[in-house]
Amino acid sequence: MGKLHKSEGDINISPRREQWQGAYLNADSRALLEEDARYFLKQSLSTPCLNTMRACQGIFIEDTQGRRYMDFHGNNVHQVGFGNIDVIAAVKRQLDELPFCTRRYTNRVAVDLARKLAEIAPDPLKKSLFCPGGAEAVGIALKLARIATGRHKTISMWDAFHGATLDTISIGGEAIFRQGIGPLMPGTEHVPPADEYRCIFGCGRRGGGCDMTCARYVEYILEKEGDVAAVIAEPIRSTPTIPRPEYWQTIRRACDRHGTLLIFDEIPHALGRTGRMFTFENFGVVPDMVVIGKGLGGGVLPLAALMVRADLDVAADRALGHYTHEKNPVLCAAALATIEYIETHGLVVHARQLGRYTLDRLKEMRERHPLIGDVRGLGLFLGIELVQDRETRERASDEAEAVMYAALSRGLSFKTTMGNILTLTPPLIISRPEMDQALAIIEESIAEVEKQR
Repeated sequence: MGKLHKSEGDINISPRREQWQGAYLNADSRALLEEDARYFLKQSLSTPCLNTMRACQGIFIEDTQGRRYMDFHGNNVHQVGFGNIDVIAAVKRQLDELPFCTRRYTNRVAVDLARKLAEIAPDPLKKSLFCPGGAEAVGIALKLARIATGRHKTISMWDAFHGATLDTISIGGEAIFRQGIGPLMPGTEHVPPADEYRCIFGCGRRGGGCDMTCARYVEYILEKEGDVAAVIAEPIRSTPTIPRPEYWQTIRRACDRHGTLLIFDEIPHALGRTGRMFTFENFGVVPDMVVIGKGLGGGVLPLAALMVRADLDVAADRALGHYTHEKNPVLCAAALATIEYIETHGLVVHARQLGRYTLDRLKEMRERHPLIGDVRGLGLFLGIELVQDRETRERASDEAEAVMYAALSRGLSFKTTMGNILTLTPPLIISRPEMDQALAIIEESIAEVEKQR
């Protein structure tokens, strides 16, 4: 077995997983897990599977033994909750009316979705292209950037995740996807992410300012290279790490000076999760392209979209995406219903307000628990970083895994990130009482692990 790299996902093939399964899974669940392992290719981050699932509704998932868990992971597809009745109804209607749209034809629901995206996005993001998955949409963005600029180089961030295809791991920065694969795409420059606590320049030790140091480093590379097609990045990393607005404003101005496009990957958190419809709206900048996905399909179907400046519609003689399900009416119906539900139920404002409340609660929790080194978040994208010592910030990875399984035993599911960060991304429909219940589980679990240290 190769090295177990820290990543945005939890690898979790430690003895703790087997111990939890031994205590909580019955013979039928274990048999299904064994059958899964028999027929599926194994891969890190998703196998061996943790448990077996039979239902999902609202903020809950349910395993085959009937236990319910609040799902604060959900692969970030569950903005409107699982099994949303409006999304399901839209899919069922569309299956009866027009289940597929063959190439060279269009349909009303696909056009309606493209128009809706143009309406909710700031100017000048008025043109779209759809495809089934986020990695494919990022690939389309990379191709369009090459065509529009006549350049091929990119700047992206170490530790970033943009998908698992060969082009997206080339611009991505996680070793678990990149190492040992062979030659990757040329011209993919990488820079350190803006992370005050893990800054390679030591800015955190000097009292902060890491994000601006990293922004100036991007400026420096743009100046030195002179022919970069695009800077592509997540506006916030899924750890989560949130730079100050000046970071992105500085990079936006630098891109403009050098004729470089700014592409934001918002696949995990667009559509309200950060308290704005689009995450970049928190930073006072507008990219040249933005990629959205995951939650766009309403937690039911896979769909992603690339949205770009209208004047970047310059590839009529090329096949940018050419995906079979580019204008699939059923996928588009799910997406339209999702956006309409977010709007009519005020989920963007709800995420912003409940996120502030939750972050305040987490800050109070930090004062009571030395295991908590930092808490951070934007809207309902939240993280709790566990450390051995607040001064050295040594990762408390074993403790984070123990907290995760303790919480799972109490009915709360979330993932760990980079080994020691509890990442909390609940459905946007969650209520304050439900959030209070989840926070109580987290605190009980942390206290339990602290007693065992």
